[in-house]
Amino acid sequence: MTAHECHRTRGCKPETEAKYRPALELYAATDLSTAEICRQCGISTSGFSRYIGIYHRHLMLERNGIKCSQEEAGDIKISQRRGQRPETHAKYKEAIAACDSMDYIEYNVSQIAREFGLDSTNLGRQLRTHYPEVLEFRERARQRLGLDDGLPHGTRPWCKEQYAEAVELLRADRYITVQEAADRCNVSYTGLEQHLIFYHKELVGNRIKIREQATRQQHRGKITGRGTLHVPTPETIEKYAEALHLYRTTPMSARKIAKRTGVSIRGFYDYLQTWHKDLVCERKGIPYEEGKPVDWSSVRKYNPDTAAKYAEAIARLKEGGLTTAKVAAEFGLHPECLRQYLKEHEPELHARLGMRKTENGKMVSPKSMERYREAIHLYATTTESIKSLARRFGFNDCSFGQFIRRQFPELHEQHQKLVRQTKKTD
Repeated sequence: MTAHECHRTRGCKPETEAKYRPALELYAATDLSTAEICRQCGISTSGFSRYIGIYHRHLMLERNGIKCSQEEAGDIKISQRRGQRPETHAKYKEAIAACDSMDYIEYNVSQIAREFGLDSTNLGRQLRTHYPEVLEFRERARQRLGLDDGLPHGTRPWCKEQYAEAVELLRADRYITVQEAADRCNVSYTGLEQHLIFYHKELVGNRIKIREQATRQQHRGKITGRGTLHVPTPETIEKYAEALHLYRTTPMSARKIAKRTGVSIRGFYDYLQTWHKDLVCERKGIPYEEGKPVDWSSVRKYNPDTAAKYAEAIARLKEGGLTTAKVAAEFGLHPECLRQYLKEHEPELHARLGMRKTENGKMVSPKSMERYREAIHLYATTTESIKSLARRFGFNDCSFGQFIRRQFPELHEQHQKLVRQTKKTD
């Protein structure tokens, strides 16, 4: 094979087609939702949706009321207006184009609706909701041509007064939804929505912009792309209130807390990770910043119960004067378990225990010093090698050599100097 040959295949891979074939058959033959089909077939919803959108777009358009061939599907956009369903767009497409044309300027909206076999109220709602610029164009053109119907246009005084409180509420609180504002002010939700879209475009545009900026940015207590606060529900807060209090005020593990309070262990773990990750990081002793990922791989496993168990013994050891075995006996602990815990979680204290300072400021184990004392004296005053001294006193020459170089480097230099002088004399 030459360097310029390419074996990359175009189109869908055979294994991909085989993977999605059962789901595709259900998608084409039934009205089941994409999520339900993926659940039955055990495949990813996002992967199957992408597969349909790329290789079987005509089926997706057909589901949305747009019939076309597989070749034409690539040139048809399915989403035309925010909040407008594709089948609705297809249904009113020709009538709306007629409303926007000078050929039908003499007709009013009701006459155009009857011309295309549509309901005039529904066509008017589509124009006000998704095509307000078409209505504005028609009004200007009809006034210029003298085709004014003499009817009052624009917001009615009583309508403006009816929705004034809800509009002010929406301006003042970006977290409140239109449904909530309508319920609080006791007005129609659909009526308020139409009123906002047609007479308060800047308010609707600002709210949409805020939500678009918040898309995929879930911060606790902040607005989301759906316009709601990213906070747990009151029921969830109440359910885990006691467990959270114990987690915050005691060293008990999350598993023990869940068993004591009778909540699901997995549910409590998820609740902590989602809403109280700062407490989890605080327990593990790592910094936490809202909105930034935490590198859990670098965190040492740490059990608060174990820390509480050894806390008093560690404090006693830090005071000095006692061996690890005596402190373990005093607090009813196993000496080796205490030493292992110190080695993992208190390495500095573990290294310092049983060590004594020499004249040059080095930390030396008294046992090692006693063991090597005579050999060190001979090494400093004679030309006998480390290996020879180790054989004479019965210990490992490597350990003895490392001990001298680490704790008494000046003796090593002194010994080398003595050896050179002896060779020179000889």
